[in-house]
Amino acid sequence: MPEEPDLSFPDPGSLQRGRFTYFPVVPGKLEFAVELRRRLLRDRPQVVAVELPTTLRDAYLRAVERLPQMSVILYDDDQEEDRAVYVPVEPSDPFTEAIRTGLEIGAEIVFADPDAGERPHLPDDYPDSYALRHIPLEKYVEAYRLWPQPRSEQIVAHAEGIAWKLQGCDPQVNVLVVISLNLLDPVLDAMERPQAQPMARLRRNGLQVLNPHPECLAEITLEYPYLQERYEQFRGEMSDSHGVERRRVQLAVFREAEKTYEANTGECVAHWQRRLLARYTRNLALVNRELAARIFDITVAARAVVDDNYGWEVWEAANRYPHQKVESDLATVKISGEEVWLDTKKMRLRRRLPSKKRRLRPVGLKPRKKEKVPGEWASQLNGASICSYPPEDLVIEDYGRFLKKKGKSILSEERARTEPFTTSLLDGIDIRETIRNWHERQIYVRSFQKIHGEVGAVIVIFDEDRDDRYPYMTTWLGEHQNESDMAFYSTFPFDNLVGPGIGRGEYGGFLMSLPARRMFDVWQDPDYDFADNKPERLLLAGLDYSLQKYVVYVAAKPPRSVFRNIAARFGRTIMYIPIGQLSPVTLKKVRVVHVLDGYDKRETAKDYIW
Repeated sequence: MPEEPDLSFPDPGSLQRGRFTYFPVVPGKLEFAVELRRRLLRDRPQVVAVELPTTLRDAYLRAVERLPQMSVILYDDDQEEDRAVYVPVEPSDPFTEAIRTGLEIGAEIVFADPDAGERPHLPDDYPDSYALRHIPLEKYVEAYRLWPQPRSEQIVAHAEGIAWKLQGCDPQVNVLVVISLNLLDPVLDAMERPQAQPMARLRRNGLQVLNPHPECLAEITLEYPYLQERYEQFRGEMSDSHGVERRRVQLAVFREAEKTYEANTGECVAHWQRRLLARYTRNLALVNRELAARIFDITVAARAVVDDNYGWEVWEAANRYPHQKVESDLATVKISGEEVWLDTKKMRLRRRLPSKKRRLRPVGLKPRKKEKVPGEWASQLNGASICSYPPEDLVIEDYGRFLKKKGKSILSEERARTEPFTTSLLDGIDIRETIRNWHERQIYVRSFQKIHGEVGAVIVIFDEDRDDRYPYMTTWLGEHQNESDMAFYSTFPFDNLVGPGIGRGEYGGFLMSLPARRMFDVWQDPDYDFADNKPERLLLAGLDYSLQKYVVYVAAKPPRSVFRNIAARFGRTIMYIPIGQLSPVTLKKVRVVHVLDGYDKRETAKDYIW
């Protein structure tokens, strides 16, 4: 006997409708790509239908074939002549993964959007996809469908076009339909009735597949490149569920950025800063009603908690995607997210799938130039002469003047005398002492002894260099009467090139002395050979070259007591300032030194120094 037809109504909450299984996704989100690949490898359907325009089929297949290199599909906008639509094809996009894995398992790929008209602008206010790490996909979809999105005539027509395409699939095979979550219910409703063939395009004008330049990936992709690189790395072994866990990848970005930050600046990220970074990124995500921070948020957090340089290293690490190459069999283009130069024509762009306005790079994060080829900047070193960077000279001279004033004020405070008020207010009322002894009903006044003499040399010691981390030792003469002679030891600047012939180093310590053009090479002078280390050699030179009575010495600990006797023989007085009393933010800025390989580099240095 023939089987009786199934007249029961389908469960409205089920995603299984006869031979069609619907897999709703949030476009561009990695967690959905992970779940979709697992489903495809498990069920191995014969047909995979994706909600993509039929007119882009050949271009999409070409782009998927190039993976893991990303591609951009570009075609002319029908509305405006100089406007184009771009569609990035990225590994972590669920639609891309559907095609890619479908081809791997030998399934037929059906492009279910007949491209019958302009795609309607559907709401994309989804719950954070990171929730899929903790709840099943069915629960996520169910929570979204509890609040149906409003429908327009355009949405209904679009859903009917997709339904017509699905109804034309082979009736003898099972079909997995990959569709946007916000279009799921309109398509399910449209599938309940037969659909007529819509008026659709046969082709798109100006259709091209392009190779995006590695430097522009951050502006055109939905997930940041480093996260996609991790997904590409682990998609072959989906059993490793932690490989593409979003927060773990975020931590890996911070760790990679720490290494380059330490190499470029000599600074280290402290443990308390790491904890604050975790708390700050969490709070930024919650403000945006998300569970995990985006690339913009982690860059802002890095900049706020540490400094601009660390923020830049985080941005660079997050946007690193080793698979992308400049050389390609396709035309390589730089896309800014809003415009692109194609040949000699400038085109305005818009995405095929509109999304919320994204903040790209945090304001004030200065871009850095890079070498076109490795070793380009090193090849421009000739070693004929070296010089300093004038804007940095002004900063360090100002700081030297500040230290001189601070040294005198500390010495003045040490010589201040407080006494009860009798007949004279002397140099003013001592408020603190008066309040402290208020029970005596007595006013206390202060008397400052005048400091005779000025401050000559200034020595600042950041690191005593017991492990020989600062091998570069040199002496610079001031170029004019207001610029100090300077002796310093630092990291080797040309080991860290930031531009052609421009090296970046980190002071271990320095000596500044006025008037200019008097200082011999401190590091070769035999008069200072009895010094035990580099800080002591600088202090001896400071006492020797100072024309004034006082010498300021800034360090973590005071000099040995023998230097008090040596200073007395020179007729000098050492004014010790603990480095912990000074602003660490200012010290970090002052500690950087750039050495230019020739005076001709000063004209271009501003474009490379950060």
